[in-house]
Amino acid sequence: MTGDTMTNDSSAAQAKHGGCLCGAVRFTVSGPLRPVIACHCGQCRRVLSNFAAYSAARRGDLAIEGAAALAWFESSPGVRRGFCGRCGSALFWDCDGNDFVSVSAGALDQPTGLRTRRHIFVADKADFYEIGDGLECLPQGQSDPWPQDDAAADGAGGPPAGGR
Repeated sequence: MTGDTMTNDSSAAQAKHGGCLCGAVRFTVSGPLRPVIACHCGQCRRVLSNFAAYSAARRGDLAIEGAAALAWFESSPGVRRGFCGRCGSALFWDCDGNDFVSVSAGALDQPTGLRTRRHIFVADKADFYEIGDGLECLPQGQSDPWPQDDAAADGAGGPPAGGR
């Protein structure tokens, strides 16, 4: 992600909007969003004090307003996390070379219409909660980076959640 925005030619009818707590960073996703993946890795736990819930959008479908307030932290080689430099809201997870960016599901304006699809990195989850929703739980990452929402498969194919 370079510059102030990422642009897209997709239909605005599908557009979803979101942003940080203070409103300094806003974003629009003009294409499909991936089902939510709950990441329980140690990095997400430290960033969010619990697990992370990430959807994802193709780079070309993501436009960011207020990018001057957006700060990036390289959490692993080739992986960076985007957050608001004013209020600290975690907004994005971005891996070099991917054609998508993971988007914090909690930063999306409601209603999202999204559903959680699975949990990843459950071997690293904190000991102060249990996962009891009956969804698939993977001990580490995932091999199919953009699983379909069984209720509304759209054939989009694409990105993984955050994590490591």
